[in-house]
Amino acid sequence: MTNIDCETLPSLVSSFIDTFVDFSVSGGLFLPPDPHPDPLNNTTTKTVYPQPKRLIAIGDLHGDLIKAKQALRLASLIDSNDRWSGGTTTVVQVGDIFDRGGDEIKLLYLFEKLKREAAKSGGRVITMNGNHEIMNVDGDFRFATLEGLREFENWGFWISVGNVMKRMCSGGGVVIDYDVGVPYEFPSVKPELINGVRARIAALRPNGVISGRFLARNETVVVVGDSVFAHGGLLKKHVVYGLERVNEEVRDWIRGLRKKVGNELVRGRNSIVWLRSFSHELAKDCDCSALEHVLETIPGVKRMIMGHTIQDRGINAVCGDRAMRIDVGMSVGCGDGFPEVLEIMENSEVRVLTSNPKYMREYEGLVDGNVDKRPGLGLLIPEQRPTQIEVNA
Repeated sequence: MTNIDCETLPSLVSSFIDTFVDFSVSGGLFLPPDPHPDPLNNTTTKTVYPQPKRLIAIGDLHGDLIKAKQALRLASLIDSNDRWSGGTTTVVQVGDIFDRGGDEIKLLYLFEKLKREAAKSGGRVITMNGNHEIMNVDGDFRFATLEGLREFENWGFWISVGNVMKRMCSGGGVVIDYDVGVPYEFPSVKPELINGVRARIAALRPNGVISGRFLARNETVVVVGDSVFAHGGLLKKHVVYGLERVNEEVRDWIRGLRKKVGNELVRGRNSIVWLRSFSHELAKDCDCSALEHVLETIPGVKRMIMGHTIQDRGINAVCGDRAMRIDVGMSVGCGDGFPEVLEIMENSEVRVLTSNPKYMREYEGLVDGNVDKRPGLGLLIPEQRPTQIEVNA
């Protein structure tokens, strides 16, 4: 019988330990094999994608795993066991997974799992940077919750456990000294929160363990068929700057390959992740002229889809249905709204899929007799349905 020890099976031991840590911090998920294990060499990451037969857009999730799963099921994207069931559907989540909730890491793992599962079925899951992703990479934790800090503290604990296991076994894998250089004292932070703050910094700083692994694969601007996505919105100056250039520079900053990224891209009221020019309640208050200029400069694009500003009565459109606002404040920490998602079919038919029975009743007056009227399914995107809620974050 062959003796099996750490020296003969170093890669197996390392893989087991890493899988064990992932399982422990993700809430019990096993990630399928990663077809692109090195994000620095991930040549499939791009800015422009072809028009899919079915496109689903999901708004801000803010650390709420339960609402995220409800939104995914609303669009028939996951089954009862949280496995991908969306076939060849393309999904775009417009950012703001972070802050205001306690399941931030679990959401990152869930979407990573779905990316890998969707790829096997010919589908695609695209995740984006919102202003809260940028804030956390910047070390701005003003909107992190106590539960969120505890989740990161738990993550740091399991990373440390994995390191102990690796050190016990020669060839056990790369030890992740995740908190090197992170201060041990923060005068304005309560002692019981120090470990969570340290872990959060270590995980999310440029080239941090989580930022490098997950956020470095996010996009800041995406064009899918005839739709362009940005968390807050785009101005003509952003398009002139170059959409691929925007994604490359933000990605390189998150990876730690650039010392800084331009404020006009990701910081300030007129940046891509903070803009609200097309999110005001009334169309007359939205800069539809600026929107037209932007859309005219992106070949083949008919509409802009954005999150960031809560629409408390649900997904809606302004500027002749060319500005679609999909942040419905569904997370418990940010409005506790009914989950809704936007669906765009290959023929440009646009629908709101909603779990709100109130709006389902409103839609029934608009629904064609041949359209499916199952509960939770709305037809057409209403012009100026909402009362806007602006969150100072």
